[in-house]
Amino acid sequence: MNSSVSTFPITFTIYSSLGLYNFALVICIFVFYISGLCINLFLVVVICIESRLHRPMYVLLVNLALSGVMGSSSVCPNIIKHLIGNRQETSLEGCLTQVFFTNVYGGCIFCILALMAYDRYISICKPLLYHSIMTPAKVKRMLMMVYFILSSSSAVQVYLTSRLRLCRHTIDKLLCDSLVIANLSCKKTTLISVYGLCCAIFVIILPCFLVILSYVHIFTVILKTSKESQRKALQTCTPHLVTFINFSVASFFGVIYNRLALEVRKEVNIFTCVNFFVLPPLLHPIIYGIKMQEIRQSIKKLMRDKIIQL
Repeated sequence: MNSSVSTFPITFTIYSSLGLYNFALVICIFVFYISGLCINLFLVVVICIESRLHRPMYVLLVNLALSGVMGSSSVCPNIIKHLIGNRQETSLEGCLTQVFFTNVYGGCIFCILALMAYDRYISICKPLLYHSIMTPAKVKRMLMMVYFILSSSSAVQVYLTSRLRLCRHTIDKLLCDSLVIANLSCKKTTLISVYGLCCAIFVIILPCFLVILSYVHIFTVILKTSKESQRKALQTCTPHLVTFINFSVASFFGVIYNRLALEVRKEVNIFTCVNFFVLPPLLHPIIYGIKMQEIRQSIKKLMRDKIIQL
């Protein structure tokens, strides 16, 4: 890393201009973050304890929950610290660490949602082959591949960004991202922009395409079945569809905001950050907990057993 760059801290100027929003934002982010953390970890514990939930869809759901915890934990504590602290600064190393985990978080959610769509496709369109295709070993290999590719691509992006010589050290946003740091450099570089675009295509557009393709096949099949079969298929697909649409909309606003950051109000900055890093990790387990009957039954069973023990 360029030592002349790393000695200067990154200063977040937006926090000093929040005024009356400061206290309300601290409470809002703290409550949402802690609630999301507890709900996600509770969902993970329920799935791990209940042996009947040790199936591919729920293994993927555990990884979705843990990815949400990683994303919110890489952002929320730092935001809260800056909101209640006297100095809103961080080192370049700390900023780049945040970039690494936020990049992995966004990619993980999309890739895991793509794997969940593939799981639903096999379950509905090829039910007789489901147990031979979606084996535990294959699911683990797919997840390991996702984590390896995302970690490697994010590490390369962080390395390229760390080589930049910065002439400015102030950021008018709540958190760090590679594009913001690149805009602080003394000269424009196309390499990081092109690499970032390629990563976005691979970890966002491609998974979205696979999700859409899976559901085209799913709806083509279920339209030919009975009303009861359609109801059951929609019941298993609805939580995933709602989660996918929710996160896609949040990501869309995030991408648009990054390109127009200098032209929008700070309220939009706050909303975009909360909408991408705070709300999805809170809403996703709630959506699955409400919609998926087996999870609801498992939660009721655990609660009932715990009450009986007491």
